[in-house]
Amino acid sequence: MTPKERVLAVLNRQPVDRLPVDLWHTPEVAAALRSHFKVADDFALWRALGLDKIVWDFMDYRTDTGERAGGQSGAGAESGGSRTMWGVPLREIQAGEARYSEFGAAPMAQCETPTDVDQYPLWPDVNRFDYDAAVSLAKRASPEYAVIGPWVSFFEIYCQLRGLEEAMIDLIENPELVEAILDRVEAIQTEMMKRFFKLAAGHLDLVFISDDIAGQISLLMSPGQWERHLQPRLKRWCDLIHAHGLRVFYHTDGAARPLLKQILDCGVDVLNPIQHACPGMDMASLKQEFGSRVIFHGGVDNQAILPRGTVKQVCAEVTDCLRTLGAHDDKGLSHRHRSAVDCPWVWEMPAPRRRDRTRAIVLPARGSRWIHRKKGRAAEAATARCQTLPGP
Repeated sequence: MTPKERVLAVLNRQPVDRLPVDLWHTPEVAAALRSHFKVADDFALWRALGLDKIVWDFMDYRTDTGERAGGQSGAGAESGGSRTMWGVPLREIQAGEARYSEFGAAPMAQCETPTDVDQYPLWPDVNRFDYDAAVSLAKRASPEYAVIGPWVSFFEIYCQLRGLEEAMIDLIENPELVEAILDRVEAIQTEMMKRFFKLAAGHLDLVFISDDIAGQISLLMSPGQWERHLQPRLKRWCDLIHAHGLRVFYHTDGAARPLLKQILDCGVDVLNPIQHACPGMDMASLKQEFGSRVIFHGGVDNQAILPRGTVKQVCAEVTDCLRTLGAHDDKGLSHRHRSAVDCPWVWEMPAPRRRDRTRAIVLPARGSRWIHRKKGRAAEAATARCQTLPGP
């Protein structure tokens, strides 16, 4: 099976020859991998790794001055520029060998009424999204890989525009302002998606809805607030995406268990991640309650195991995820978020031709080069405990 066939089979709950393996990482990790494998681009890298990569096709944007303003509207770091497409300023951070962008001062922090929302000067113009580049990437990737795009969000963008503290206060003290801003955020992205779906028809497979609604120990808002402000919007987007024959990939970190049923009821097809270190996110329990309704993507812990664990602990974590989330069916394997430059981790995947072998690649903490901890038969023996489970 090709990587795309493997991923689509999982989405359709059909048998696969082996478990699909996806990978998220920072730009520094990608550069280290390309250097290790002596390849020029990400497509060659995915082939060298044997990944079933779900290719990110996130919409770029150009301001009225021609500046790029964030190909990933939730972060902005990947595309450079001084601000996001929503007008949120970015500041560059250097942390060791890692370089990334953080959000600056919230540009709508002083807004108080829906009238103020109408007067905000930096709402994105749907004509300025770079549809041509996104369609070109989708056409290049789709023969071999599943393609996911665009990246869209509600509450994450709201928090960027208002600032996290003000956003939390708004939910209680100014729900009318919440509605007014979210109306604009939804309308702009809905029109962008409609145009993109038409232009890239036949070359997309999933749409990435990212909307963190939970923290490390609990929800970021009450269930009632989520039902008022976000549930109907999520349902409308799921219906739109399904109407174009695409699947909904929904991301929320944290202890989201109290709202998972309602989220899935909106029409979510793939849930990312399973942050099982958080209360209520026990993998076995989630699998039992929701396994027949949703595909799980991302369960390998990158808060403790990947950055601080031993190779043996990483192997055990991968095996536990396979046996729990992948029990009795085939689910995609990935860690729950992007691997960073200072993360010493082992990546386990099936060997190209043998289901009973795996390969281990270890990234040193400094991210300067890639090494194999063991070689030859010793390496095969060391990784045998982490082998993928056979299909049903």
